[in-house]
Amino acid sequence: VAPSGPLLERDDLTRASEDLQALITDLLGHMRTVFTEQFTQLQGYFEETFVRLFGGGHGEIKLENPADPLNCGIEIIVQPPGKKRQILSLFSGGERALTAIGILFAMLKLRPTPFCILDEIEAALDEANINNFAAYLKEFSQGTQFVVVTHRKGTMERCDTLFGVAMEERGVSSMVSVSLKDYA
Repeated sequence: VAPSGPLLERDDLTRASEDLQALITDLLGHMRTVFTEQFTQLQGYFEETFVRLFGGGHGEIKLENPADPLNCGIEIIVQPPGKKRQILSLFSGGERALTAIGILFAMLKLRPTPFCILDEIEAALDEANINNFAAYLKEFSQGTQFVVVTHRKGTMERCDTLFGVAMEERGVSSMVSVSLKDYA
């Protein structure tokens, strides 16, 4: 005699629960594999980008617990040229900002986007690092269109087009644009 009523429902629920647990286990395994592969690529891109932006040194990102990549933190270990290797919080604001920019560009290299908006991303950088950043941004703009909000001359000098907002009379703003492609 086949089970019926509540017994049949219980068996169906048990099977459904087991199927769901198996699916979750498979998905977590796949996510772990894909994340680990992508993170490994990101590490390589960050090292390249860091060296390029800083003109040398060493930059590294690593998982705090590689055995549990989906639930652990990420460590950022950097050594700008001429400095000792230490935790990021001990560096200047400009060095931390340039490191963050390096991570951003590494992510864009891993997963390119058609456009990117950067709002005063280089505000904390000194002039030498502005030039490194702007040169790298110009190179990177071959594959991604950037809209950059900035007050920094070094960044503006490498733009294709500048847009500015001027207030010639109180309360009335007007937009000004200049194409720099013709002057390059």
